[in-house]
Amino acid sequence: MLNPFQTDAFTMVSLTKAINILPNNYGRIRELNLMPGKGVRTRSIVVEEKNGVLTLLPTMPPGSPGTVGKTGKRTVRSFTIPHIPHDDVILPQEYEGIRAFGSDTEMETLAGIVNDHLQTMRNKHAITLEYLRMGALKGIILDADGDTLYNLYTEFGISPKTVNIALSVDETNVAAKCREVLRHIEDNLKGEVSTGVRCLCSEGYFDDLIAHDSVKEVFLNHAAAVDRLGGDPRKGFSFGGITFEEYRGTATDAEGAPRPFIAADEAHCFPEGTMSTFETIYAPADFIETANTIGIELYAKQEERKFGRGIDLHTQSNPLPICYRPGVLVKLTKS
Repeated sequence: MLNPFQTDAFTMVSLTKAINILPNNYGRIRELNLMPGKGVRTRSIVVEEKNGVLTLLPTMPPGSPGTVGKTGKRTVRSFTIPHIPHDDVILPQEYEGIRAFGSDTEMETLAGIVNDHLQTMRNKHAITLEYLRMGALKGIILDADGDTLYNLYTEFGISPKTVNIALSVDETNVAAKCREVLRHIEDNLKGEVSTGVRCLCSEGYFDDLIAHDSVKEVFLNHAAAVDRLGGDPRKGFSFGGITFEEYRGTATDAEGAPRPFIAADEAHCFPEGTMSTFETIYAPADFIETANTIGIELYAKQEERKFGRGIDLHTQSNPLPICYRPGVLVKLTKS
Protein backbone atom coordinates (compact mmCIF):
# COMPACT_ATOMS: atom_id res chain seq x y z
CA MET A 1 0.00 0.00 0.00
CA LEU A 2 1.28 3.44 -0.88
CA ASN A 3 2.32 5.65 1.99
CA PRO A 4 0.95 9.16 1.27
CA PHE A 5 3.54 10.73 3.56
CA GLN A 6 6.29 9.64 1.16
CA THR A 7 5.06 11.99 -1.56
CA ASP A 8 6.58 15.35 -2.43
CA ALA A 9 3.82 17.11 -0.47
CA PHE A 10 5.44 16.03 2.80
CA THR A 11 9.16 16.50 2.14
CA MET A 12 11.36 18.67 4.33
CA VAL A 13 11.17 21.49 1.80
CA SER A 14 7.36 21.34 1.57
CA LEU A 15 6.80 21.11 5.33
CA THR A 16 9.29 23.89 6.02
CA LYS A 17 7.52 26.11 3.52
CA ALA A 18 4.17 25.21 5.06
CA ILE A 19 5.15 26.00 8.65
CA ASN A 20 6.61 29.36 7.63
CA ILE A 21 3.41 30.28 5.77
CA LEU A 22 1.15 29.42 8.72
CA PRO A 23 0.03 32.48 10.71
CA ASN A 24 2.07 33.57 13.72
CA ASN A 25 -0.48 34.12 16.49
CA TYR A 26 1.89 35.42 19.14
CA GLY A 27 4.26 38.30 19.61
CA ARG A 28 3.82 42.01 20.27
CA ILE A 29 7.49 42.58 19.51
CA ARG A 30 6.98 40.84 16.16
CA GLU A 31 4.02 43.15 15.49
CA LEU A 32 6.24 46.15 16.16
CA ASN A 33 8.73 44.79 13.58
CA LEU A 34 11.44 45.75 16.02
CA MET A 35 13.81 42.84 15.38
CA PRO A 36 13.71 41.84 11.71
CA GLY A 37 15.20 38.47 10.83
CA LYS A 38 18.46 37.82 9.02
CA GLY A 39 19.75 34.40 8.00
CA VAL A 40 23.37 33.28 8.31
CA ARG A 41 25.14 30.12 7.11
CA THR A 42 26.82 29.20 10.40
CA ARG A 43 25.82 27.98 13.87
CA SER A 44 27.59 30.90 15.52
CA ILE A 45 28.24 34.54 14.72
CA VAL A 46 31.10 36.90 15.40
CA VAL A 47 30.13 40.31 16.73
CA GLU A 48 32.49 43.26 16.84
CA GLU A 49 32.19 45.89 19.55
CA LYS A 50 33.66 49.28 18.86
CA ASN A 51 33.07 52.04 21.37
CA GLY A 52 29.97 50.35 22.77
CA VAL A 53 28.43 49.58 19.36
CA LEU A 54 28.00 45.96 18.32
CA THR A 55 28.32 45.10 14.64
CA LEU A 56 27.76 41.70 13.02
CA LEU A 57 30.71 40.64 10.87
CA PRO A 58 29.85 38.89 7.59
CA THR A 59 30.90 35.32 6.92
CA MET A 60 33.35 34.93 4.05
CA PRO A 61 34.36 32.01 1.79
CA PRO A 62 37.60 30.27 2.75
CA GLY A 63 40.62 32.16 1.40
CA SER A 64 38.84 35.52 1.28
CA PRO A 65 40.45 38.56 2.89
CA GLY A 66 39.04 39.47 6.26
CA THR A 67 37.06 42.60 6.97
CA VAL A 68 39.17 45.47 8.25
CA GLY A 69 38.25 47.09 11.55
CA LYS A 70 38.60 50.82 11.97
CA THR A 71 41.08 52.23 14.45
CA GLY A 72 39.92 52.65 18.01
CA LYS A 73 38.72 50.38 20.78
CA ARG A 74 37.68 47.11 19.15
CA THR A 75 36.64 43.82 20.72
CA VAL A 76 35.42 40.74 18.87
CA ARG A 77 33.30 38.05 20.51
CA SER A 78 31.56 34.91 19.29
CA PHE A 79 27.94 33.99 20.03
CA THR A 80 26.55 30.49 19.59
CA ILE A 81 23.03 30.65 18.20
CA PRO A 82 20.48 28.79 20.40
CA HIS A 83 19.05 25.57 18.99
CA ILE A 84 15.33 25.00 19.76
CA PRO A 85 13.95 21.65 18.56
CA HIS A 86 10.36 20.48 19.12
CA ASP A 87 8.77 17.13 18.22
CA ASP A 88 5.21 15.84 17.81
CA VAL A 89 3.55 12.69 16.46
CA ILE A 90 0.65 11.97 14.10
CA LEU A 91 -0.98 8.67 15.08
CA PRO A 92 -2.69 6.34 12.55
CA GLN A 93 -6.16 6.91 14.03
CA GLU A 94 -5.97 10.53 12.90
CA TYR A 95 -5.95 9.50 9.25
CA GLU A 96 -7.21 5.89 9.26
CA GLY A 97 -10.52 6.89 7.62
CA ILE A 98 -8.74 8.04 4.44
CA ARG A 99 -6.49 5.08 3.68
CA ALA A 100 -7.31 5.04 -0.03
CA PHE A 101 -4.69 7.10 -1.81
CA GLY A 102 -5.06 9.09 -4.98
CA SER A 103 -7.75 11.74 -4.87
CA ASP A 104 -7.20 15.44 -4.29
CA THR A 105 -9.73 15.42 -1.44
CA GLU A 106 -7.83 12.76 0.47
CA MET A 107 -4.53 14.59 0.02
CA GLU A 108 -6.12 17.81 1.23
CA THR A 109 -7.37 16.01 4.34
CA LEU A 110 -3.91 14.63 5.09
CA ALA A 111 -2.39 18.05 4.56
CA GLY A 112 -4.98 19.50 6.93
CA ILE A 113 -4.00 17.03 9.67
CA VAL A 114 -0.35 17.89 9.23
CA ASN A 115 -1.07 21.63 9.19
CA ASP A 116 -3.06 21.37 12.43
CA HIS A 117 -0.01 19.85 14.13
CA LEU A 118 2.36 22.32 12.48
CA GLN A 119 0.22 25.27 13.62
CA THR A 120 0.38 24.11 17.24
CA MET A 121 4.13 23.61 16.96
CA ARG A 122 4.57 27.01 15.30
CA ASN A 123 2.68 28.70 18.12
CA LYS A 124 5.09 27.21 20.65
CA HIS A 125 8.10 28.39 18.65
CA ALA A 126 6.49 31.83 18.28
CA ILE A 127 5.95 32.41 22.00
CA THR A 128 9.49 31.14 22.67
CA LEU A 129 10.89 33.64 20.16
CA GLU A 130 8.88 36.43 21.78
CA TYR A 131 10.38 35.44 25.14
CA LEU A 132 13.91 35.56 23.72
CA ARG A 133 13.25 38.90 22.04
CA MET A 134 11.93 40.38 25.27
CA GLY A 135 15.15 39.20 26.91
CA ALA A 136 17.17 41.02 24.26
CA LEU A 137 15.17 44.19 25.00
CA LYS A 138 16.12 43.83 28.66
CA GLY A 139 19.78 43.14 27.81
CA ILE A 140 19.66 39.68 29.38
CA ILE A 141 18.57 36.81 27.13
CA LEU A 142 17.16 33.95 29.20
CA ASP A 143 16.52 30.30 28.43
CA ALA A 144 13.08 28.76 29.04
CA ASP A 145 14.15 27.60 32.52
CA GLY A 146 15.29 31.08 33.49
CA ASP A 147 19.01 30.44 33.05
CA THR A 148 20.98 33.22 31.36
CA LEU A 149 21.97 32.53 27.76
CA TYR A 150 23.65 35.89 27.21
CA ASN A 151 24.01 38.98 29.39
CA LEU A 152 24.77 41.66 26.82
CA TYR A 153 25.92 44.10 29.49
CA THR A 154 28.44 41.63 30.93
CA GLU A 155 29.56 40.42 27.52
CA PHE A 156 30.47 43.89 26.36
CA GLY A 157 31.32 45.67 29.61
CA ILE A 158 28.37 48.07 29.43
CA SER A 159 26.69 49.26 32.64
CA PRO A 160 22.90 48.79 32.59
CA LYS A 161 20.79 51.91 33.02
CA THR A 162 17.94 51.92 35.55
CA VAL A 163 15.68 54.88 36.26
CA ASN A 164 13.52 54.78 39.37
CA ILE A 165 10.31 56.81 39.35
CA ALA A 166 8.68 57.37 42.74
CA LEU A 167 5.11 56.86 41.54
CA SER A 168 3.84 56.63 45.11
CA VAL A 169 4.91 60.24 45.74
CA ASP A 170 2.51 62.89 44.41
CA GLU A 171 5.27 65.47 43.94
CA THR A 172 7.38 63.29 41.63
CA ASN A 173 8.12 65.02 38.33
CA VAL A 174 7.41 62.10 35.99
CA ALA A 175 8.04 64.23 32.88
CA ALA A 176 11.56 65.04 34.12
CA LYS A 177 12.25 61.33 34.60
CA CYS A 178 11.08 60.72 31.03
CA ARG A 179 13.52 63.32 29.79
CA GLU A 180 16.31 61.52 31.67
CA VAL A 181 15.43 58.33 29.78
CA LEU A 182 15.27 60.09 26.42
CA ARG A 183 18.61 61.80 26.89
CA HIS A 184 20.32 58.58 27.92
CA ILE A 185 18.97 56.74 24.86
CA GLU A 186 19.94 59.60 22.53
CA ASP A 187 23.48 59.62 23.93
CA ASN A 188 23.86 55.88 23.41
CA LEU A 189 22.41 55.68 19.91
CA LYS A 190 25.85 56.86 18.77
CA GLY A 191 24.70 58.22 15.42
CA GLU A 192 21.90 55.68 14.84
CA VAL A 193 18.49 57.05 13.82
CA SER A 194 15.30 56.60 15.83
CA THR A 195 11.67 57.63 15.37
CA GLY A 196 10.86 57.59 19.08
CA VAL A 197 11.02 55.68 22.34
CA ARG A 198 8.57 53.01 23.48
CA CYS A 199 8.21 51.56 26.96
CA LEU A 200 6.67 48.13 27.58
CA CYS A 201 5.23 48.03 31.10
CA SER A 202 4.03 45.31 33.43
CA GLU A 203 0.39 45.62 34.51
CA GLY A 204 1.28 46.94 37.94
CA TYR A 205 3.72 49.52 36.61
CA PHE A 206 1.27 50.77 33.98
CA ASP A 207 -1.57 51.10 36.51
CA ASP A 208 0.60 53.07 38.96
CA LEU A 209 1.91 55.28 36.16
CA ILE A 210 -1.51 56.36 34.87
CA ALA A 211 -2.75 56.86 38.45
CA HIS A 212 -0.03 59.40 39.28
CA ASP A 213 -1.32 62.95 39.68
CA SER A 214 0.92 64.37 36.96
CA VAL A 215 -0.08 61.69 34.46
CA LYS A 216 -3.73 60.94 35.28
CA GLU A 217 -5.35 63.80 33.37
CA VAL A 218 -3.26 63.20 30.25
CA PHE A 219 -4.19 59.52 30.27
CA LEU A 220 -7.91 60.21 30.77
CA ASN A 221 -7.91 62.53 27.76
CA HIS A 222 -6.03 59.90 25.76
CA ALA A 223 -8.43 57.15 26.85
CA ALA A 224 -11.48 59.21 25.92
CA ALA A 225 -10.11 59.86 22.44
CA VAL A 226 -9.20 56.21 21.91
CA ASP A 227 -12.58 54.99 23.19
CA ARG A 228 -14.36 57.02 20.52
CA LEU A 229 -12.40 55.06 17.91
CA GLY A 230 -13.04 51.71 19.57
CA GLY A 231 -9.39 51.14 20.50
CA ASP A 232 -7.53 50.02 23.62
CA PRO A 233 -6.17 52.95 25.67
CA ARG A 234 -3.43 50.74 27.12
CA LYS A 235 -1.72 50.67 23.71
CA GLY A 236 0.30 53.66 22.63
CA PHE A 237 -0.23 56.14 25.49
CA SER A 238 2.30 58.97 25.05
CA PHE A 239 3.65 61.03 27.93
CA GLY A 240 6.88 62.99 28.32
CA GLY A 241 8.07 61.96 24.87
CA ILE A 242 7.74 58.20 25.56
CA THR A 243 5.04 55.87 24.27
CA PHE A 244 3.95 53.68 27.18
CA GLU A 245 2.22 50.36 26.60
CA GLU A 246 0.97 47.63 28.89
CA TYR A 247 2.67 44.37 27.98
CA ARG A 248 1.15 41.11 29.23
CA GLY A 249 3.43 38.59 27.54
CA THR A 250 3.57 35.39 29.54
CA ALA A 251 4.12 31.68 28.98
CA THR A 252 4.05 28.45 30.97
CA ASP A 253 7.37 26.94 31.98
CA ALA A 254 8.22 23.22 32.14
CA GLU A 255 6.71 22.93 35.63
CA GLY A 256 3.41 24.46 34.50
CA ALA A 257 3.92 27.78 36.27
CA PRO A 258 3.19 31.03 34.42
CA ARG A 259 6.32 33.05 33.61
CA PRO A 260 5.68 36.74 32.88
CA PHE A 261 8.12 38.29 30.43
CA ILE A 262 8.34 41.52 32.48
CA ALA A 263 8.62 41.53 36.27
CA ALA A 264 5.64 42.89 38.21
CA ASP A 265 7.04 46.33 39.10
CA GLU A 266 9.21 46.99 36.07
CA ALA A 267 9.06 48.55 32.62
CA HIS A 268 11.58 48.60 29.78
CA CYS A 269 12.32 51.45 27.36
CA PHE A 270 13.98 51.19 23.93
CA PRO A 271 14.23 53.21 20.71
CA GLU A 272 11.99 52.48 17.73
CA GLY A 273 12.56 53.06 14.03
CA THR A 274 16.27 52.28 14.15
CA MET A 275 18.17 50.93 11.16
CA SER A 276 20.58 48.44 12.69
CA THR A 277 20.20 48.38 16.48
CA PHE A 278 18.02 45.26 16.74
CA GLU A 279 18.05 42.05 14.75
CA THR A 280 17.10 38.38 14.95
CA ILE A 281 19.79 36.08 13.53
CA TYR A 282 18.66 32.70 12.16
CA ALA A 283 21.08 29.79 11.75
CA PRO A 284 20.36 26.85 9.41
CA ALA A 285 18.88 23.61 10.72
CA ASP A 286 21.18 20.72 11.58
CA PHE A 287 20.00 18.66 8.59
CA ILE A 288 22.24 17.38 5.81
CA GLU A 289 20.04 19.22 3.31
CA THR A 290 20.48 22.58 5.03
CA ALA A 291 24.21 22.57 5.73
CA ASN A 292 25.84 25.83 4.55
CA THR A 293 22.49 27.31 3.52
CA ILE A 294 21.08 30.62 4.71
CA GLY A 295 19.07 30.10 7.90
CA ILE A 296 15.34 30.81 8.05
CA GLU A 297 12.92 31.17 10.94
CA LEU A 298 11.52 27.61 11.10
CA TYR A 299 12.18 24.16 9.72
CA ALA A 300 9.95 21.08 9.66
CA LYS A 301 10.52 17.45 8.76
CA GLN A 302 8.62 14.16 9.10
CA GLU A 303 9.62 10.51 9.37
CA GLU A 304 7.64 7.27 9.59
CA ARG A 305 7.69 5.55 12.97
CA LYS A 306 8.98 2.01 13.47
CA PHE A 307 6.53 -0.64 12.21
CA GLY A 308 4.44 2.12 10.58
CA ARG A 309 2.87 3.13 13.90
CA GLY A 310 2.59 6.81 13.07
CA ILE A 311 4.50 9.78 11.74
CA ASP A 312 7.02 11.73 13.78
CA LEU A 313 7.06 15.46 13.14
CA HIS A 314 10.17 17.46 13.93
CA THR A 315 10.41 21.24 13.93
CA GLN A 316 13.25 23.49 14.93
CA SER A 317 14.25 27.10 15.10
CA ASN A 318 17.73 28.52 15.62
CA PRO A 319 17.24 32.18 16.55
CA LEU A 320 19.39 34.75 18.30
CA PRO A 321 17.59 38.04 18.93
CA ILE A 322 20.19 40.66 19.73
CA CYS A 323 20.58 44.36 20.49
CA TYR A 324 23.75 45.74 18.93
CA ARG A 325 23.64 48.82 21.19
CA PRO A 326 22.67 47.61 24.68
CA GLY A 327 23.43 51.06 26.04
CA VAL A 328 20.08 52.25 24.60
CA LEU A 329 18.09 49.90 26.84
CA VAL A 330 16.63 51.46 30.00
CA LYS A 331 14.83 49.65 32.81
CA LEU A 332 12.23 51.58 34.82
CA THR A 333 11.45 50.73 38.42
CA LYS A 334 9.03 52.36 40.85
CA SER A 335 8.89 53.17 44.51
